[in-house]
Amino acid sequence: MASASMMTDAVVGQSTQRTLALFDTFHNLLTGGSTEPANTDIPKELLALEGVRKFPIRVKCATLPWHTLRNALRRDETMVSTE
Repeated sequence: MASASMMTDAVVGQSTQRTLALFDTFHNLLTGGSTEPANTDIPKELLALEGVRKFPIRVKCATLPWHTLRNALRRDETMVSTE
C-alpha cells in the first residue's frame, strides 16, 4: 500500500509519457537494473523503497500497483503481472 500511495503522489499531474518513464526508472531501481539512483529522475521519496530489492517477494508487492498503472495508461486489458 505504501508503494501505491507514493506512486500516486509521484504521478499526479504528470503526463502519460513522464509516468511511463517513471515506471521504468522505479522498476529498474527495485529489480537491480539501476545501481545509481542519483543518476535517475526519480522523486526522493521513492528512493526509500530501494532496499526492497533485497527481498524478491517484496519487490513484487511494491511494483504491482506500478504495473497496474502502466497497463491502464497503455489501455492494456490483460491481467497484470509483476513477472
